[in-house]
Amino acid sequence: MYGILVLVTALGGLIYLAYRGVTLLILAPGLAMLAVLASLERPLLASYTQIFMASAGDFIVQYFPVFLLGAIFGKLMEASGSAEVLANATIRKLGSERAILAVVLSCAAMTYGGVSLFVVAFAVFPIAAAVFRRADLPKRLIPGTIALGAFTFTMTALPGTPAIQNAIPMPYFGTTPFAAPGLGILAALIMFALGQLWLERRARVIPEGYGDHPDAAPRAPVALRERASGENFDIAELPAEVPPAKLPSFMLAVLPLATVITVNLVFTAIVIPAMDTNYLAAPEYGATTIDSVRGIWSIISALVISILLMIAVNWSRLPRLTASLDAGAHASLLPIFNTASLVGFGSVIASLSAFTLIRDSVIDIGGDNPLISLAIAVNLLAGMTGSASGGMSIALTTLGGVYMEMAQAVGISPDLMHRVTAVATGGLDALPHNGAVITLLAICGLTHREAYLDIAVVAVVIPIIALTVLIILGTLLGSF
Repeated sequence: MYGILVLVTALGGLIYLAYRGVTLLILAPGLAMLAVLASLERPLLASYTQIFMASAGDFIVQYFPVFLLGAIFGKLMEASGSAEVLANATIRKLGSERAILAVVLSCAAMTYGGVSLFVVAFAVFPIAAAVFRRADLPKRLIPGTIALGAFTFTMTALPGTPAIQNAIPMPYFGTTPFAAPGLGILAALIMFALGQLWLERRARVIPEGYGDHPDAAPRAPVALRERASGENFDIAELPAEVPPAKLPSFMLAVLPLATVITVNLVFTAIVIPAMDTNYLAAPEYGATTIDSVRGIWSIISALVISILLMIAVNWSRLPRLTASLDAGAHASLLPIFNTASLVGFGSVIASLSAFTLIRDSVIDIGGDNPLISLAIAVNLLAGMTGSASGGMSIALTTLGGVYMEMAQAVGISPDLMHRVTAVATGGLDALPHNGAVITLLAICGLTHREAYLDIAVVAVVIPIIALTVLIILGTLLGSF
């Protein structure tokens, strides 16, 4: 019981202090070592250098190219004006009366194409602010709208997404980014439809105490509940006009995104399987197999080709190309080191005897169905760490082999395990201490009290509903 209290205290401290803004680079190793000291089980320095740092280093070695190339790709999308073109095109097509749907689809298109959700938030907010103002919608609906498009179905459910949450399960299950495509699309539709319904419902009936802002647009035929006094926009919050001549055409803007998806699929299904990769069995290549690296290779290849293509078609729009590449590279460092620190924290926690008791209890929850216990384990750890990728990495590092054996014993396909794992990361990860949530609210100039409810519904509650449906259908029908 004492050991479990130590673990709970360490995890609780991580959540609380991360919410208070303490950097994970200090917080994760510090709390991990305090847990080791309090447990009286393991040597302190060996736990730090041989467990914490070894696990963090392994994660960086395996996934740094994805973080690096993804951040560079996103920065170039922003610097070339492609992100703005895509957002504006979607909004013009749908009209300001469908402002919520326009912003959701803009975010979804960019994140599914490989743009970092942080970049998407920065790129879309100014445009969303202008569109929401024209539609007489309040600013506090914007975080939930961006979260639905960037944090949910494109991050975990849609097959082929280059998001890191879709890449991490591949080495553990020998799968590809397109694992269980039918179930993934179904889960994505549930998240999108229910999230859109929630946000549209939030924009309908005027609350008590409503008062029109002097700059608000004429009242729409259907009264809007959320147009409360003080929730509209100041002129200073609207984006500056950019001369159209400096922006790429829609076809050029969408080309890199289409290339990422297409090249990812072609390399996964055709190019890499046709390669002679027997050399991977040699010790100098890690004595591994193509199944363990195929997914990572596909995403790396897709991002590299798309980055080169984007530079070529936007050469005149990137006068400071070196600065953009540097900014993208620098932007990748903090996210991967934060996630790696959480992985190291989880590995230290997993080395303590109390974790074995918790692990065995979680495994037993689903009975003969490993999908249930896998989903619970990933969700809980993602919530505890405030990181989808961090929680998933901890769960798979400590329990991946066990779950794979359980799945093989009962005939559950690795593809279904992959998709359930990915979707499970997108629930409790978006609790208030999540870094992406805190960043999004800061970009929008809002507090948790003002805007977190919508984020919680679209990025926590609804993804858990979709996950439940995914597990039920996967158990009944298998992977498709």
